[in-house]
Amino acid sequence: MLRVIIVEDEKNSRATLKSLLGEFCEGVEVVGEAENVKTALEEIKTKQPDLVFLDIELHSGTGFEVLTQVEALNFEIIFTTAFEQYAIKAIKFSSLDYLLKPIDLEELQNAVAKAQLKKNENQRKTQLETLLSNLSQNSNENPRICLATSVGLEFLNTADIIYCEASGSYTNFYLKNDKKIIVSKHLKGYETLLGDNQFMRVHNKFLINLKEVQRFVKSEGGYILMKNDAHISISPKKRDLFFEKMMNLN
Repeated sequence: MLRVIIVEDEKNSRATLKSLLGEFCEGVEVVGEAENVKTALEEIKTKQPDLVFLDIELHSGTGFEVLTQVEALNFEIIFTTAFEQYAIKAIKFSSLDYLLKPIDLEELQNAVAKAQLKKNENQRKTQLETLLSNLSQNSNENPRICLATSVGLEFLNTADIIYCEASGSYTNFYLKNDKKIIVSKHLKGYETLLGDNQFMRVHNKFLINLKEVQRFVKSEGGYILMKNDAHISISPKKRDLFFEKMMNLN
């Protein structure tokens, strides 16, 4: 049985989520509820849950404050929020689960099913450290990203990514240390995630780190030479934007 605590400052939202969990998610028991940071910390300490649904925006603070003050991060977390905001991107970078309100039943069931698989505690701690680091003031320059691979999670600085290559439903990450990481996720998802961090989709197949560009070569129809000597194709319609971004690169 998965022991659950719901941290949510709206009474109706707590009741709705509790009802959905009880009716549609097997093997789940709601053992506690909290409406603010203080009561959340008390409930987590006394009830020792397996999973916490954590609202990002609380009247008394944020769900992130709960994470920084809790004694032991020995439970799974699913964030909930009514807003698409900066915090969502940070959550995505750390490969943690979140649900947008109003909560979709299928997404809720999928998130609970993943929590029931019981992730590694050290892995979870690193994910949360990545999240909190990316929420800090200076994280926009070089955020850390968590990549889910077939053998586990890889944590790396985005500045260490030279380029990403689409390969069907997979994405290949090429790093500065000559390492290659294969992730079972479409390149489009990473284009959305990395688009504000000096990355650009220059071709259907390639998403590049603009700071790792060595030069643009006019021969052979034109291509981008990266600092690791990789030749990257560029779509003709992307050239003007590419040159503009390179001229304005900090």
